[in-house]
Amino acid sequence: MSRFLLAAAAGLVLPSLAMAEGLTLYTSQPNADAQQTVDAFQAANPDVDVEWVRDGTTKLMARVAAEIEAGQPQFDVLLIADTVTLEGMAQAGQLAAYQSPEAAAYDAALYSADGYYHSTKLITTGIVYNTGAETIPTSWADLADPKMANLVAMPSPLYSGAALIHLATLTGTEGLGWDYYEALAKNNTRAEGGNGGTFKAVAAGEKPYGVLVDFLAIRAKADGSPVDFVFPEEGVSYVTEPVAIRAGTPHIEAARQFVDFLLGEEGQQLVADMGYIPAREGVDSPEGFPSREEIKLMDFDPAQALADTDVNKARFSEVFGLQ
Repeated sequence: MSRFLLAAAAGLVLPSLAMAEGLTLYTSQPNADAQQTVDAFQAANPDVDVEWVRDGTTKLMARVAAEIEAGQPQFDVLLIADTVTLEGMAQAGQLAAYQSPEAAAYDAALYSADGYYHSTKLITTGIVYNTGAETIPTSWADLADPKMANLVAMPSPLYSGAALIHLATLTGTEGLGWDYYEALAKNNTRAEGGNGGTFKAVAAGEKPYGVLVDFLAIRAKADGSPVDFVFPEEGVSYVTEPVAIRAGTPHIEAARQFVDFLLGEEGQQLVADMGYIPAREGVDSPEGFPSREEIKLMDFDPAQALADTDVNKARFSEVFGLQ
C-alpha cells in the first residue's frame, strides 16, 4: 500500500497530499521491485499517489477479467510480464492508445504501433550451462545435436509464459521451426515446470545444459554458482514487462505520466539498478550483462503468437508425448 493510503488509514493525511491524484497499478513485478518502482515514480511525480496490487500474471489477469466482466475495473495501469497478454486486451478494446514521446528511443519491435503497450525491460531467454560441462554451446542448434541427448532441460511452454513466447519465436524462425522442437524431443530433452526448476537442474549438475531466462543465470554466477550463460548466435527470444493504460480510466493524465516515467532515462536506469536489461537504447546494462546494442533480438510478432497460442500448446504436447 502506498504512503498516502497508509496515512489515510491512520487519519493523518497531510494537506499537501490531500489533493494528489490517485492511480491504481496492477503488476506482476516482484514485491520489492514494485515498491521501488512506485517510490521512484512518486518521488518524481509528487502530484500522483499510487496504490499497487501485485500477483502473478495469470492470477492478475483473471482478476482483471472478472472486474471488467462485472463492469467495475479497479486498475488504471498494468505492468505485467508479456506483450502477448496485452495484445489480447488491445484487440478486445480494453486498453487506451498512448503514443509516448519516449518511444522514439526504443526499437519499434518493443511497443505497439498504435501505442497500446510499451516494453520496459528485456528479459531474454538463452542457454545456461554448468561450468563442469565438456563443451560450451554457442547456438540454439547446438542443443538439438544428437550428442546432447539426455543432457538438456528447459521450462515447459504449458507452464511458463516466457517458454511459450520462446516456442512461438523459435518455431517461427527459418532454420529452426518445429523441426527443431522435434529434434529436442527426440533427444529426450526434459521440458517441464518453469525457469526455476531448469536452473536448479543445471546448477546441481543434473543436466549440464538448459534453456533459461538471463537474469537467473547471470545473478547466480555472480553469487558463485557454477553456471554461465550464452546469448546464442541466432539471437534470443524475450519478454519485456510492458506497461499499458486501461481504456476509460478517469486518471488518464496520471497514467500517461507513469508510462513516460518508466520509459524515460530515470525509469530505465531504475530497471538496470534492479538487475535487468533496459529496453531503452543508450542506457547501460547491469554488470555482467551485455549492452543493449550487443543483444540480437529474434523476430517476434505478439499478435501472431496470440493467434497461435492454443495450436502451439497442442502441438508441443503432441511432439513431447504429453497428451
